[in-house]
Amino acid sequence: MHNTNLINRIFARFTNLFTYPLTSSHYTELMNPLWSAHAIRARVEKVWDETKDARTITLRPNTAWRGGRAGQHVRIGLSIDGRQYHRTYSISSPPEREDGCFTITVKILEGGRLSRHLVRNLKVGEYVSVGLPQGNFHLPDAGAMKLLFISAGSGVTPVRSMLHSMIALERHLDTVHIHYAPHEYDAIFGKELQELPKRFAEYAYLPVYTRRLGNASRKKFHFSSAQLTKLCPDWREREVYACGPQELLAAIKAHFTKARRSANLHFEEFRAPTVAIPKSARGGLVKFSQSEVEAKADGATSLLRVAEDAGLNPPHGCRMGICHTCDTTLVSGSVRDLRDGKLVSEPGAKVQTCVMAAHGKCEINL
Repeated sequence: MHNTNLINRIFARFTNLFTYPLTSSHYTELMNPLWSAHAIRARVEKVWDETKDARTITLRPNTAWRGGRAGQHVRIGLSIDGRQYHRTYSISSPPEREDGCFTITVKILEGGRLSRHLVRNLKVGEYVSVGLPQGNFHLPDAGAMKLLFISAGSGVTPVRSMLHSMIALERHLDTVHIHYAPHEYDAIFGKELQELPKRFAEYAYLPVYTRRLGNASRKKFHFSSAQLTKLCPDWREREVYACGPQELLAAIKAHFTKARRSANLHFEEFRAPTVAIPKSARGGLVKFSQSEVEAKADGATSLLRVAEDAGLNPPHGCRMGICHTCDTTLVSGSVRDLRDGKLVSEPGAKVQTCVMAAHGKCEINL
């Protein structure tokens, strides 16, 4: 295998002499996207509807791909109506999978362009661009542990990856899993997780259906200290991994901070935590200097979303202020960081468009 890869690299260098300024990979990609060596592409092998608004997508990546660790996420890119979109999704399959594929499980988000397309319109045989697995939401490599997973909605996807990885590696860890969903039919992987104890005897699945008595009673079933103690009496002895909506994670963080157990809490967030927008906040006209486009903005919508709604296709990745793919600079005016409410007004200052909003008239180097 090593000799074959070496020969392929030598051959590619030779053929690249005749394809400059592109590489031979750019041309072979036209025949089959999986032949690309300069970018990671993946073919849709299978789609499976988990619930009415969630779908598991099986992807076969090219040789530029490398597997990560159970619980990590990956960046997915796709062109929709001539515009390129990128979002980050947790991998829902274990890295020990032997067929060269991996899965993501996508739930439609309100206003989510890409999530809706992936769930409703993506077809077998189509291709998407993918990034390499990233993130710190994963189990340590070895050691005896008592685990507590707390998930809600599509937050169950990295948990599923971890569970199946534990089974594949024969890591029989004492594991309790509390999962929140509106109804039983809304629980992603619900039937599978209910059957999992037959294969993984040390795993306990404890679903909580928050709307089983109707919408008016749903808060009764939301996360609380009393509920946690009832479902998992020995939670103080467990390493905790939580993934789900911001409201759930905020409640979990508050509980474990009060209990002085925050060092044992690991979590994965879908969106950046934000502060309340002050009443004095105001939007304004945003000028994107490189594109020579202007757009009206309020004081609460991210500059990334304002740019996209204006027809631009700015670079972005996580959309929650982590990856810094969307970074640019402020030319003039002021912007507000939605995470802490602070204003940025110095020309040349860094602007993360996915987590910053206009504060009055401003100009962005985009």
